[in-house]
Order: sequence, then structure tokens, then C-alpha cells
Amino acid sequence: MPSLRKVIIPVAGFGTRLLPISKAIPKEMVPVVDRPLIQHVVDEALAAGLNEVVLVTRSGKSAVEDHFDTHFELEASLEAKGKQALLDELRAIAPPELKLTVIRQHQALGLGHAVHCAAHLLEEGEPFGVILPDVLVKPQPGNQIVDMDEMVAQWQATQRAQIMVEAVPREEVQRYGIVDCGGDEPRAGKAMAMAGVVEKPAPEQAPSRLSVIGRYILPYRVMTLLADTPRGAGGEIQLTDAIARLIRETGGVDAFRMRGRTFDCGQIAGWLQANQVLATEAGYLSAPASETRSTSPEPESMD
Repeated sequence: MPSLRKVIIPVAGFGTRLLPISKAIPKEMVPVVDRPLIQHVVDEALAAGLNEVVLVTRSGKSAVEDHFDTHFELEASLEAKGKQALLDELRAIAPPELKLTVIRQHQALGLGHAVHCAAHLLEEGEPFGVILPDVLVKPQPGNQIVDMDEMVAQWQATQRAQIMVEAVPREEVQRYGIVDCGGDEPRAGKAMAMAGVVEKPAPEQAPSRLSVIGRYILPYRVMTLLADTPRGAGGEIQLTDAIARLIRETGGVDAFRMRGRTFDCGQIAGWLQANQVLATEAGYLSAPASETRSTSPEPESMD
């Protein structure tokens, strides 16, 4: 079986929750402290050993691709001025191990369609990751464990699809896709077989408190399922519909409970909170930052 190296990052959304910021600037390029959101996400993938990154984009998003390209003139200028630290940081944006591929999504047909746009890049039987770039995932303070890396290890040990989840307050479950683990919940850093995902359940009907946050490790079979998945909610091809079919076929899908924390940088409050918390941890700010959880996006959103 081919090894797990590829990760698909859909970046074709309009970023409507960040308007008017995102009118002319791709939402993936909004800064979180000293680097754009997309760099945080690609760094997360690299830290998990997923070095073959596929960006699924559209017209008007060239800045995302340009960020990872070599800027010869700028590098020459920094070198001539002896600014080696800045030069090293610039070159670290796209380290040698990063293999970046950019493809276009020519129709706005949802997350499942965006993921399937990359099907031709996979070998038969090749597993792949999916990261939704609205969500910034960071370890808890004092803990350097990368949740994506742990989830990759879980896949390698079990060969079962993995969907990253985090616990939310019971009174907030109606805002998220909530996984059903048969009435149980895995501990942080552990995985448990799941029976499905319930979209925005009422608190009294929620099968758990575990919400999907936009990190997936999936078998090649999901690509073949997406090929004939009909349009679902919103008239779009939904990734969760293909995953639901995989569960019915094999039962081989786990909910992996993360240890870290999330920031929904696809909306103003979460983006500001991410900047406040990360800037404080990096020493740019001295004021204590709130540790409350920001709102995570719905897993199928392409906005």
C-alpha cells in the first residue's frame, strides 16, 4: 500500500465570514501574528510528515501560491544587506521537503467536490489527509505534541480512517457536526470507532460532545465514493456523505480526540483570539489572553 504523504487543503472559498477583509485578500493569507494562516496550516502538515501538499484553489487566490514560491529579488536584497536571520526565515516558508501542487476547482460544488478534484494525483490505494485551513490547531501551553502527527500515527497503526474531534460544552453542540461513538467518548490523544456524524443536534439529542474540526485521514476508497456521491445539503457534494457511506460499508472510521485547542480563523472573533493568544505566547504581548474556545466552522463550509 502507498504510504501516507499527501494532504489536500481546500483554499477555494470566498471567505464571506471575514468580509470586508477578504474582499481582495484571500482568507488564507490573513496574518496570525507573524505569518499568514495558510503557513501555520502547512507547517502543521509538515510536522505530521505530510510533505506532499495539494492546494485546491480558484481564480483570485494567486497570493496563496505566491507565498510558497521563491522571491529571488527579495532574497538577493536581504543577502546583500547581511540580513541572514530574515533570509533564513523567508526560505523556511517552503523547506526542501515540501512538495507543493496547486490545482483549480472550477465549480463551487462543496468540500467533497474540492477534495475529489485531487483524485488524479493519488495512486490506486493511496491514503490521504484533508485539512480545512479556517481552523488553526495549536498544542496546549507547555505541550508540544502535534495532534495531526498523533492522528497519522493512529492511522498507521490501525489503517482505519481518522476524523479529529474536540469536546465542546453540551449547550453548544447544536452549532457543530457531532460524532456518534455509541454513547462513549475517547480520551484525549485516543481514538474510538464511530457510527456516524449528527449535524447540529439539539443538546438533549446529541450522541456526544465531540465536534468535527476539519482534520481527516482517509483511505483511497473515499475518493471512489466521492466520484458518485450525489449533491446533498446546500446542493453541494459533501465529504461527510462519502464518509457516512464508508462507515456503512466497513465501519472502519474512528473519532480521534485531540489534545490541543482550536481557533476558527475564518471568522473575526476566532481570528482575533488566535492573534491575541499566540502573540502573548510568543512574547509580542504581555497582557494575558483569554483561553476560551473559539467557534469552530462547520466541517462542510467552503466560505
